[in-house]
Amino acid sequence: MVLLKSAGPDGFRFFSNYESRKGRELAANPHAALLFHREGIQYRVEGRVERLSAAESDAYWATRPAASRRSAAASRQSQPIGSRAELEAAVTAQPAEPERPSWWGGYLLVPERIEIWHHRDDRLHERFLYERSPSGWSCVMLQP
Repeated sequence: MVLLKSAGPDGFRFFSNYESRKGRELAANPHAALLFHREGIQYRVEGRVERLSAAESDAYWATRPAASRRSAAASRQSQPIGSRAELEAAVTAQPAEPERPSWWGGYLLVPERIEIWHHRDDRLHERFLYERSPSGWSCVMLQP
């Protein structure tokens, strides 16, 4: 699960610790899916994931509240820790304005497939699959 920070024509941006479980999994297999769901409809976006540039990660880092930067700089996301007190001490030890750690930054999911599922009664849901090719996007309707 990720907190999506932006979406644009080039893809979907999110930020994380490169050494977290998620970061290690993306390094080994740079493909992912995002799922957006609300009652009656869902969107599944699949594609390759690439790291954002250091400059783009730095720019986003600078927009975060100082307390969030200190927490992110102190946390070795997904790694075991002895206690809450140990984590809080690590945050307290951070400078007031920590620089972005080299192991923290952004990712871009570049969509290659988008499936839209829309609920219909009697299980006659509508499904549309959009796929990117060098010539653009194509769309086919899928059976429920």
